[in-house]
Amino acid sequence: MNTVRIVGGQWRRRILSFPDTEGLRPTPDRVRETLFNWLGQDLSGLSCLDLFAGSGALGFEAASRGAQRVVMVDKSPKVLASLEENARLLDAGERVEIVRADAVKFASLLRSAGSRFDVLFLDPPYQQGWVGRVAPLLSDLLAADGVLYVEAEHSLEACGDWRTVRSGRAGQVCYHLMRRGETNEDAE
Repeated sequence: MNTVRIVGGQWRRRILSFPDTEGLRPTPDRVRETLFNWLGQDLSGLSCLDLFAGSGALGFEAASRGAQRVVMVDKSPKVLASLEENARLLDAGERVEIVRADAVKFASLLRSAGSRFDVLFLDPPYQQGWVGRVAPLLSDLLAADGVLYVEAEHSLEACGDWRTVRSGRAGQVCYHLMRRGETNEDAE
């Protein structure tokens, strides 16, 4: 088993285990620290969607920092078992919902149900076109002022109506914080 450490919030320094699975690469500690500096350390009252949960690093980090609701989606039975075990270990309760589903199909279901999230974490397996497949669904998944976080194998200027306002690179990971349309940060 591999491990990842929660870097902030209620569960700071807790270690989570996850299985060896092809394409699963947890967001590094330094990148998560940067992301949550951008988002703010306190996510109280926010709802978050982690469409390709994998190790659960992003979703559990959001819950640790007070997110009211975190929905984690993955389709691998091994990964789901690990996410459920970690949720039990952390005593995450009803704040963390783990769903076994194809990310695009699940996003389509959420879209038709009218569910909206404040933050969407999009860290899919590379080289498979997932970001492009999810992009058309974003407007119906995110609140009007919702924030999109995307990890990809290359730099992105936009994803659907969302434009990159902050970005960085760590090794082979390009990470982006995006907001809908033009923002103050775009104007700088």
